[in-house]
Amino acid sequence: MVKELKAMGIELMVSVWPTVDKTSENYDEMRHKGYLVRTDRGIATTMDYLGNTVFYDPTNPDARKYVWNKIKRNYYDKGIKIFWLDEAEPEYSVYDYDLYRYYAGTDMQIGNIYPVMYAKTFFDGMQSEGQENIINLTRCAWIGSQRYGALVWSGDIYSSFDVLRCQLSAGLNMGLAGIPWWTTDIGGFHGGNPEDEDFRELVIRWFQFGAFCPVFRIHGDREPHSAPLGNKGGGLCVSGAANEIWSYGDQAYEIFKKYIVLRKKMGPYISKIMAEAHEKGTPVIRPVFYDFPQDKQCWNVSDEYMFGPSMLVAPVLYANERKRKVYLPLGSQWKNLENGELFDGGSRIECDAPIDVIPVFLRDGASI
Repeated sequence: MVKELKAMGIELMVSVWPTVDKTSENYDEMRHKGYLVRTDRGIATTMDYLGNTVFYDPTNPDARKYVWNKIKRNYYDKGIKIFWLDEAEPEYSVYDYDLYRYYAGTDMQIGNIYPVMYAKTFFDGMQSEGQENIINLTRCAWIGSQRYGALVWSGDIYSSFDVLRCQLSAGLNMGLAGIPWWTTDIGGFHGGNPEDEDFRELVIRWFQFGAFCPVFRIHGDREPHSAPLGNKGGGLCVSGAANEIWSYGDQAYEIFKKYIVLRKKMGPYISKIMAEAHEKGTPVIRPVFYDFPQDKQCWNVSDEYMFGPSMLVAPVLYANERKRKVYLPLGSQWKNLENGELFDGGSRIECDAPIDVIPVFLRDGASI
């Protein structure tokens, strides 16, 4: 199957959780060797989702090697070269942090490094196989995660315009913290029925925002759910409703297609700004004050951002909004990407934002 998908130009990614079920063939060995998170008291179960499970301890270098060898034998050697590192916080069923103990110390002392060491488990293993340009999708990050090829998404967020507004702040802060590879579940993860017109509007606006993020991807657990696919392992999960670009009606499909084509056209520009992020640590998306620190007005702008140095993006962040105000920074000339209209910087304008348009402005003669 992996070879067949590669022949179609599709790279298969496998989702991995850091949980070890107590019925697993690996559980007893990992417990005796100290490869699992320990509890100072009570029952040694750290998560009870889809079974009684315990997180592996990535602060233990031997545990990292053990887990990677399992991954290598069962996935990597079969052609899987990219992984989805879910549950990376990790998400304890009971948040009594004084209970849990790692190889490197107590959870209260060093718990925040878990996602870093989780990413390192895979990065070190893939690097030892000679792989270059390593990248893995992960649900959580901490200082230093970027060293280990972490492509961070903002987690299992709710589907609403309130949460969409939070994503803009989260992405800008992540970039300024030194982690440029960042993305969201377009449309949010929890909730949303593709047949609901209000939700369709949210997905369209989120999709437009996603086209101007470091990584452009749609994902979510849509309503209504169907029955579980099986009675073991991952088959215990219920399956969400359809979430493909053609699942939201003809109007949404045409808008999605418009921004997929635009994203494709931006490929050389995106490659350039991603290379700058790799070489210099330059955020891919950043607050407007990053590129215009001398313009005092830019320090008060929180609802628009720069996508690289040449594109200003003003996402539509509220339901039923068809116009929005945009501040264009001083010292540059700006061209509306949609209609070619030119504006001098240092001005606040009101621009049209019909359902098929996210306001984007090109700086000083830039083009796609």
